[in-house]
Amino acid sequence: MFPKTKVMTHKDKVYIFDTTMRDGEQSPGASMSVEEKIQISRVFDEMGIDIIEAGFPISSPGDFEAVSSISKSVKNSIPCGLARATKKDIDACNESLKFAKRFRIHTFISTSPVHMKHKLNMNNEQVLDAIKESVTYAKKFTDDVEWSCEDGTRTDMDFMYKTIELAINCGATTVNIPDTVGYSIPEEFAKKIELIKNNVPNIDKAIISAHCHNDLGLAVANALSGLSAGVRQIECTINGIGERAGNAALEEIVMAIKTRDDLLPYETGIKTELISKASKIVSNATGFPVQFNKAIVGKNAFAHESGIHQDGMLKNRETYEIMTPESVGVKKTSLVMGKHSGRHAFKDKLNDLGYSDVTDDVVQAAFGKFKILADKKKHIYDEDIVALVDDSLIIDNKINAINLKSLKVFAGTGEPQRAEMTLDVFGDIKKTSQTGDGPVDAIFKCIKDLYPHDVKLSLYQVHAVTEGTDAQATVSVKIEENERTTVGQSADTDTLVASANAYLNALNKMLIKREKKSLYKDIEQKKIRGGE
Repeated sequence: MFPKTKVMTHKDKVYIFDTTMRDGEQSPGASMSVEEKIQISRVFDEMGIDIIEAGFPISSPGDFEAVSSISKSVKNSIPCGLARATKKDIDACNESLKFAKRFRIHTFISTSPVHMKHKLNMNNEQVLDAIKESVTYAKKFTDDVEWSCEDGTRTDMDFMYKTIELAINCGATTVNIPDTVGYSIPEEFAKKIELIKNNVPNIDKAIISAHCHNDLGLAVANALSGLSAGVRQIECTINGIGERAGNAALEEIVMAIKTRDDLLPYETGIKTELISKASKIVSNATGFPVQFNKAIVGKNAFAHESGIHQDGMLKNRETYEIMTPESVGVKKTSLVMGKHSGRHAFKDKLNDLGYSDVTDDVVQAAFGKFKILADKKKHIYDEDIVALVDDSLIIDNKINAINLKSLKVFAGTGEPQRAEMTLDVFGDIKKTSQTGDGPVDAIFKCIKDLYPHDVKLSLYQVHAVTEGTDAQATVSVKIEENERTTVGQSADTDTLVASANAYLNALNKMLIKREKKSLYKDIEQKKIRGGE
């Protein structure tokens, strides 16, 4: 039997057999270097994964080296190598694993009619002979032998019973039932395990394992369904990588058992806080990004954008989360700010960003701008929100004598750059059109035409707040007048609109810097005269 590695509670132990570096690497383009595999194996070892299938030693010198190196480095996990039902393959496994204090040899052969006929060109008796020879030979090197009936879910059940009984009699301590092509559905898979339990006379001498593929998107469901029927080992991969549509995802298996212990009264012993770390390191090694909505480890797994959901989360996390992000190694829940976010979540985000003392007027003004921005951009970054709040703080409790109402800019080659602008100047709506040496120059000329003034432009600076073609730009403008200096800022996805508003911010602040009496007198006079 499989060696006992942990002292368990009353719950049944479910062994986690990770095949990321073997079956996972069979994903097209997922090749990992020896160094990367060693790094991954160390994380797996720390996580408490029971068996690490480190590779297929006979397949290449690189795989042999990886299995050998991992067998030397792991301290708690049991390293394992894959072998076909041949002495040459088994010898390679033994040679690569011999440095480990204990190891497993995993040998297999196809048992389904379609595989035996078209792949092996073997009949039932020949397959049985191969099982007997290979398992018996592997047993000479280790007491821990696993045998798999490849394409098990499409195998005739009566023949299946014979193959499993024979493998156990020859020394197999684990028998694996692979759904090699992801053909099964949960009820069917559980029934097959139940039939095996009831019809293989020596089945109590081995652990039953499930190895499910995801061709129908049912790998995890099939594997979990097998538990109630007697499966006690599940073979899986980090991020669910593997051939074609992949394997059962380790993180989903482990967290399902942990989260639903009312219906899955089992224990894995996995340190789940390392799951996120393992996911990232495998993703980096393979170059396969984790899809955003991937369960447990996806970027959006603990992210909430809906205003209703965000409000519920702020009141009680259990409203929309069945597990904590911390339990899988994610720092915290993310309230993603987008067009569906509500004012409550927006204010909570401001607190996180250090704006806990801003007035309700500033919050409301910034929230209004945020909603407009969210309709323009797919992703709202913290920097975007900071820029919006700063923009709102600039005008908070200040007299905005001049405000932009509309702006059109005509730019390109061959013709002078032209801007058409409408301003609210002390309550009067004024329009103009100006050409300039570039669109920004034309915009600033429009402002001077609608509100004549004599200031020096000493700084014009554009900074992209976030990445992407839809990035929000922050424009800074510094103007000087009679030894007084003001700086205006504005943020917008349209750089030219941000330029106009930044200049107007600076100009309004310049008015504020004048003596209050002069300012109010000037404003009243302008209202009477309608401006100059």
